[in-house]
Amino acid sequence: MLRSCKELFGYEVLAQDGQIGQVHDFFFEDQEWAIRYLVVDTGPWILGRKILLSVRALGQPDWSSQQFPVALTREKVSASPEVDADKDVSRREEIKLHDHYAWPMYWSEPGGVERPVPQSPPSPMEVQEEEMVTRDTGEKTEISRDQYGDPHLRSMSEVLKYNIVARDGKIGHAEDFIAGTEDWVLRYLVVDTGAWLPGRKVLIALDWIEAFRYESSEIVIDLSRETIKNSPEFDPEEPVNREYEGQLYDYYGRPRYWGQERGNQS
Repeated sequence: MLRSCKELFGYEVLAQDGQIGQVHDFFFEDQEWAIRYLVVDTGPWILGRKILLSVRALGQPDWSSQQFPVALTREKVSASPEVDADKDVSRREEIKLHDHYAWPMYWSEPGGVERPVPQSPPSPMEVQEEEMVTRDTGEKTEISRDQYGDPHLRSMSEVLKYNIVARDGKIGHAEDFIAGTEDWVLRYLVVDTGAWLPGRKVLIALDWIEAFRYESSEIVIDLSRETIKNSPEFDPEEPVNREYEGQLYDYYGRPRYWGQERGNQS
């Protein structure tokens, strides 16, 4: 089932023995477009703390009661390693978290979802992670990747502030993501076209993203403004079903991710 991610913000998170907080954010990986963690604000149970929960611990949300069950106890959660969910999460912190809960390390698993990787200039973090010259001695010091945040692990709430740029100009800003609630893979970006097309939102498959420009808070998509302007209508109040997905992919002439034949070129 495909659902809005933004809709889940604020849902009550329930452990096996009681409430532990509310959904605050998601961390997703921009290589495989997979949601890796749920960020939970544990107030008022544990004031001032946010925790990360792997999607492996998540049950299916109860849409009617807006509750999110997790296969953990409150004691296990309260004893989890401290992670600053408002900053980049380092691989070292992830390892401690996965060791505590006995979760498999997703980055070392074979296979995975095959998705195109958006290209972006290396961040200062990536440039410096191989070696660093100290100011005092000039000696080179090896820097482990474990000390830094994963450059591909992104806060969803942060990305939802980004502007969206087509081949020939800006079209709006990121409004929401649509994900499969069975595998927690992101499938679509919802774009609010703002002043360009007032009162309209469009759906863009994540396969069609060409680049992330993190330094300027922009997402570049491999489509023209004219093509997007005439795309199938998207109604956020209606579910994204396979019939609508087929119309969308056929209109853009792109191969369907569920393995059907390529549609007609637009």
